[in-house]
Formats: sequence, C-alpha cells, structure tokens
Amino acid sequence: MALKGSKKVFSTGFGPVRRISEDVSRSRPWLFRHQDLAQALEKAEALDYDSLSNTLNYSHFTGQPIFVHLRHLRYEESVLLRAHPDPCNGSELTCHWSDGHPLGPDLTNYQFLHIIIDDGRAMILAPIRLKEVDGNRFTIQLPETSFAVGERRARRYTCNEVVAELFQSGFFARGELVDFSPVGFRIRVKPDPSCSFHWFNSDESVSIHLGQNKKIFFSGICGCIREQGGLEDREIVLIPPAREINRFKKRHIRNPRQQLVPSPTIVFDHPFLKKRVQLEVCNISTSGFCVHEKADEGVLMQGMIIPELTINFAGVLEMCCTAQVIHRSEDKGKGVLCGLAILDMDIEAYSRLTHVLTNATDPHAYISSVVDTDALWEFFFDSGFIYPTKYRLIQSHRKDFKETYRKLYQENPEVARHFTYQKNGRIYGHIAMVRAYERAWMIHHYAAKAMDNKRTGFMVLKQIMHYLNDMCRLPSANMDYVMCYFRPENKFPDRVFGGFARALNNHRGCSLDLFTYLPYTSLSLDTHLPEGWSLKECAERELWELKRFYAHQSGGLLLGALGLEQEHPSAQSLEEIFERRGLVRKWGIYALTHEEALKAVLIVNQSNLGFNLSELLNCIKILVTDTENLPWNILSTAIAKLTSAFDMKKVPILFYPFEYVKTKRIPFEKQYQLWILNVRFGFEYLEYMQRKFRMSP
Repeated sequence: MALKGSKKVFSTGFGPVRRISEDVSRSRPWLFRHQDLAQALEKAEALDYDSLSNTLNYSHFTGQPIFVHLRHLRYEESVLLRAHPDPCNGSELTCHWSDGHPLGPDLTNYQFLHIIIDDGRAMILAPIRLKEVDGNRFTIQLPETSFAVGERRARRYTCNEVVAELFQSGFFARGELVDFSPVGFRIRVKPDPSCSFHWFNSDESVSIHLGQNKKIFFSGICGCIREQGGLEDREIVLIPPAREINRFKKRHIRNPRQQLVPSPTIVFDHPFLKKRVQLEVCNISTSGFCVHEKADEGVLMQGMIIPELTINFAGVLEMCCTAQVIHRSEDKGKGVLCGLAILDMDIEAYSRLTHVLTNATDPHAYISSVVDTDALWEFFFDSGFIYPTKYRLIQSHRKDFKETYRKLYQENPEVARHFTYQKNGRIYGHIAMVRAYERAWMIHHYAAKAMDNKRTGFMVLKQIMHYLNDMCRLPSANMDYVMCYFRPENKFPDRVFGGFARALNNHRGCSLDLFTYLPYTSLSLDTHLPEGWSLKECAERELWELKRFYAHQSGGLLLGALGLEQEHPSAQSLEEIFERRGLVRKWGIYALTHEEALKAVLIVNQSNLGFNLSELLNCIKILVTDTENLPWNILSTAIAKLTSAFDMKKVPILFYPFEYVKTKRIPFEKQYQLWILNVRFGFEYLEYMQRKFRMSP
C-alpha cells in the first residue's frame, strides 16, 4: 500500500531528491484493489472495542494517519483517503481529512465502509457508519468488533527522509525508502531522465543504496518480489540476500567471543526510523557482537549500517562505534539472533573494549590503563631494560623523561598504547607502541621479569597480538604497518619478529632492513659543504630516485612505513595530533646531492626525549644511495648541518645500507634490524606465532 505524502524537498549526500508525491495531485484518491477482502476477513483475528480505541489514541498521540475505505455508489470503485483521528473516548470518532476535502461535492456519492490502521504488524480493519460530515471534518460510528487482517511475519515500519537509489545494468532510478522490515523494504522511485522503466527487469536482481547526508545505511544486491506503478514512478518491494555477509576475510584465529555478566547493552538511533533502540548483548569480542530480538518486532535488517552505536557496560562505561548487521538467523526459543560487525571505532574506545574483554579472562592483564610511573621506572631498572650504558645516555635528561612518561602513562594520548602484566600494583611485563608515522605504529619497550613461574614476556606479547588482531581493520587506527627495532644478537626478538620475516619470505608482506647505529657528536665540525654539493629538502625527483634505489637494494616496506608512498595525506597531520596533546612528533626529509645527482637521503626524526629510550624516534636516519661516491667527510658535514634541531649532546644516527659503513670504515656502536609488517599479512603472523610458540590470541 502507498499513500501520497505532503510536499517536501530534502537534500542528502546522494543529491537533492524531490518526493514523487509532488508530481501527483493531492486531491486524487488512492484506488484500493483488495478484492479478496471478504476472504481475508474470514481468517482475521477479532479485536474488541478497547483494543481499537487504544490503537486510535496511539495514532492521535504519534500523529500517524489512519485510512478511510470508501466505495463509489455508481461505479463500485473502492478508494482510500488519509485522515487524522481526534482522541477516541466513546463509540463515536471525529476525524479530519489530511489533504483538505479530497473529493469535494463528490463525497456524497461514496459509502463509508471501513477505517484501516496499519500498525506495522497487521492491517486493522474496522467497519464504520457515517454519522455526520462538516466541511473538512466527519464523524463515524465505531463497531464493537474490528479485525486484524494479514498479520505479517515481521513488523513493518514507516521510514522518513532516507534516499533510495536503484541500479540495474545501466538503468538508474532515485527516490525514497517508504517502509522496511527486517526481511525486506519498499522504495518509491522515479527513473533518471536518461532511463525508462521499460528497461527495468523485476525478475533480475538490483543494486540498492540507502542513505542520507553522505552516510550509507545500506548498499547491496537485492531481489524484487513485487512492484506497482507506471512509467513515471513505481513502488518496489525488495529483499536483501539471505546469506551471511562476509565483511572481512575468513580467519582461523579470531579473538574469543565472551559472555559477560552483567551483559552489556547497545544503544543507537535507528538510521531508517530515527528512533532510539536498545538491545542486550549476548556475546561480544573486539570484532563484533550478537543480540537477540523478537521475530515479529525486529528492527535489524541484514546489511544495514549503523553509523553511531554505543556499547554500554553497566551504565558506567561507554564505547561508540560504527557497526553493520552481517547475519540474522532463527535461535530456537530465543527469537532471532543478529550478528553485528564493528566497522570502525576510535582508538580510545577500542582500547577500553579490549581492556574489559582481556581483563575478564586474565585479571593481571592491563591495556592502556593509568600506570603508577614510579612502579614503571622501578620495573624498567629492575628488569634490566634500563642498563648502565643506556642510563648513562639518558640520566642528564631524566626530568624530561619523567614528564614525557607522565603524559604517556597517565594522560593516555591516542598516539600511544601500553600493555602491562601486573599484580598488586607491581609490574612484571610491559610492551608499548606508538604511532611513529602517519600510517605506521612502532612496537617498543618490551621487557619482562618472572612472576609466579608465568612467562610474563609471552603474556604481554599475547596482549599486543590480541589488540592488533582487530585494530588493524579499523580506519580510525591509521594503521597500515607495524614496525619494531631489535638487536640481531638478541635471540628472543629475532625469533619472534625476524623468524617470521624469514619464514614468510615476502618482502612486501614483512621486511627486515639492517641499520648501523652511531651516536654522533658535531662539536667543532665545519658545516659548509664543498662546491658542487648541496643539502636541501627532498623533491619529487630525489624521492623517485630513492624509491628506485630501495626497491633494488631491499624491496621492503621502509618507504611505505615512512609515508613516502602515501598519495593522499590525512585530514589532520600526525604532528598536529601530537601537538594537541602537548607532545612532539615531526620529521623532515633532505637530499644530499652532488651536481644534482642524489647521493643520500637524510630523514630527521624528532620527538619528546624518552618517547623511545634508545631515541630511535629522535634520530637522523640516513639512506645512502651511492655508497661508492659519497665521502664520509662530506656526509659528516651534512649531518652536522642538521644536528642543530636536537637538544642533545649526542644525536643517534642510523645508516643504511651497512655496506657504506663497512667500506668507509666508519666506527659504529651497534646494529638494529628494522622489522616492518604489512598489516594485511597480520593473519599469517598470528598463525606463525601460534605454530612456533603455541600461543594464540
């Protein structure tokens, strides 16, 4: 059924759409063609007067119209007209026409038969007798018994201002979503001026987009089960596919689903109905959750996207996300089970959700919770993470270090996450990560000591794996790469990180690049380059040459992780995000050339002191592209020109490739392997860890 609505124009992200009813005369009645009404009444459920009056009063309260069924005395033609009831308090009911006096003087040629109320579940039909007509108002006698006709399997809901777009092999139509139920929906559309309904084949599937204000609420392939209308406009009833939506690639290793007590709830404004909905969660993980709803009152349609949904824990902890209904299935005795996938969630909310779920299974595991920094410093020294040589490098800046760690571990900024294994306030395991570049996060500060014979090092490693398993799929995480520096002679990180890179044997999935470390002192060095040499900001031509060199030398992921392959920068730079939190993170890229020929690229990284205790985010990374024709004294002078950006006596320098340091006989202190993982290969890494160390998320 369909009635013509009031004139209204609304604008959406799909473009301005005018309601089809604007092109139809408002005074024209709607022909009612239910010739099988008598047969339907024989099977209908009888309703008493109280039920009818309560339904009419609810229609008055909500402003929803009722429909009046009339029949022409001469032509025996049935029509429906829309009316609004006054409050019902007795056997007589006064109504007024929604569209003025729709039939004018011709109304005397019609017999009033029924009022019809569509409550979404069924069509309530009540026989009536006309008592009086007064201009735009009329009074009717209500019956003692009315009927619920054609009860639906699922309730149907009227929708407002949701734009519908239909595509089928070059045919395009646009209009609005009229109503929907969990198992199907109805749209009213007009064809594009360049198309015709002659092209539309209702026996074939169609592609449907539903949305509003640049937000997509549904997009998918649907089947047509009914249509009515002419060549100008049509109403089409569609059903989404019954099979479950595979939103993400299938994985054998998934974060466990948990049934929590008390159960969390989800709350959201329904994108089609614009009404508040609250449902109880029956199980949940970091990738999604399941809820039950009544089969005849469901509001979740498979494929529907909910832009803003809140997961509420006991009314005291909330996490907002974007979610999508990916499956609906019968659950005997419990109604319908609906599964929803989390499409996006900011890192703060994701950390809280992961912490709740992780802590529910292991009370010693903590994720980005407020940490006692005194206990943290004690742990760093006690575990040997800060050893004498390292402390000698940082001791003169210990006040700056303490302030940086206060911000990181107590203010909990979105650019850094930390994972601890604790008991009674004492820390036994720790690992952290920081958003080092626009699309790359760096794992660091990995340390552990024994606790009750537990392998706390593996515990915190398991925590970060669990965390990254679903985080990498969230657009808000800005994570395409995960990176880590480790010393090649350290057997444990070499097995955990280096072992996977070697086993995968795919440099575009996971790469290893060996850097040589030298603490550089520029005192009394000349900062003037000889004639013909220049140091300037890296231009497109030098970047192109660098990419050619690195692809030949390594073929790894370094340039992608540094953002040098990123074509579309983020709306807000990482530097701005750090600055908003009172922190520092920036980098500059410089080209050292001789007679316009590229010899090396120098990347100046800056951050707060102590952000990384080895200051690998406070260093100059040097990629030498011409190892034979770059004298060390020239490169050393170029480095000296850049060290003024640092407030340190010794600036860490990382050289690549090692061949340059070796051939020039440059003294160095140690070496670091830079491990970079493309998160699209995260599943392979989880499989490797499970197989190698019998450890799963």
